[in-house]
Amino acid sequence: MVIIMKPTATKEVINKIMQKMESLGCSVHITEGENQTILGLVGDTSKINPSQIEANENVDRLVRVQSPYKLASKLFHPTPTVIEIDGCKIGGGNIGIIAGPCAVESEEQLMTIAALTKKHGAGFLRGGAFKPRTSPYSFQGLGEEGLKLLKKAKEVNGMPIVTEVMDHEDFDLVAEYADILQIGARNMQNFSLLKKAGKTNKPILLKRGLSATIEEFLMAAEYIMSEGNLRIILCERGIRTFETYTRNTLDLSAIPVIKELSHLPIIVDPSHATGKWAMVEPLSKAAIAVGADGLMIEVHHQPELALCDGAQSLKPAKFGRLMEAINKISEALS
Repeated sequence: MVIIMKPTATKEVINKIMQKMESLGCSVHITEGENQTILGLVGDTSKINPSQIEANENVDRLVRVQSPYKLASKLFHPTPTVIEIDGCKIGGGNIGIIAGPCAVESEEQLMTIAALTKKHGAGFLRGGAFKPRTSPYSFQGLGEEGLKLLKKAKEVNGMPIVTEVMDHEDFDLVAEYADILQIGARNMQNFSLLKKAGKTNKPILLKRGLSATIEEFLMAAEYIMSEGNLRIILCERGIRTFETYTRNTLDLSAIPVIKELSHLPIIVDPSHATGKWAMVEPLSKAAIAVGADGLMIEVHHQPELALCDGAQSLKPAKFGRLMEAINKISEALS
């Protein structure tokens, strides 16, 4: 349920209504826009008398939220959410570019790629320290040593760090180093991990599950938000279909759908979506054209020697050309 206040409603009046709703067992989330204030009610609203609320001269109207997700709904928060870290923004018209290697392999590798991606305009540095792999025999990441190298790369280049957290055991450790915590596709419905993420003050980059519907995707975000963390970036990274030519099938239609349903920013990961470096550029351009708030792109200066996902990584020069094209598309759309 959403209570939309009139522009003339004072803070005192709004606070009284909030206190009343809380006394009836609801938690209240307030969104203050330029012209009006919106009160989003979460919980059992059966004790609330809608006619009494609508009769208040300071209330514009009352809207019932039909979707199962509330906090992630655009009705609760009509203005786009913007995630900002160290001056770098994602959402609300700000295109955030997250780039870097799939996995942190060595100091030389990470420092080289960090410097080159920043040179070409990336705002955030990605790199996996803990790697969830399909095969138990594949490279699993450097662990804490990888996190230390990411921290050092940030100290040198000033780029906020995005890295994946896989479970409760390593959550607090990763949170010490990362600026944005990534929850991968395989963990999208790891509900205990989502609740843990909801208790941190760090932004969460939530990837869509391999076979998740849009509603399931937003409900996963709702799990995090229900615990108090409202700073979420959604990521479309391809879903599993019958097609086998690409690694996954990139669902670009998810971008305008999410924009219609939610206020949360959504970015696209064309690298994991396709598994082929040659397809990263055209799909990156398409993602920006349909309204994505950013991209997560894998970049490696020696992809033929990469320990993880070299086939889908762009070389720095190709990444630079892609950034030029993205900037032109973004300018044309603005």
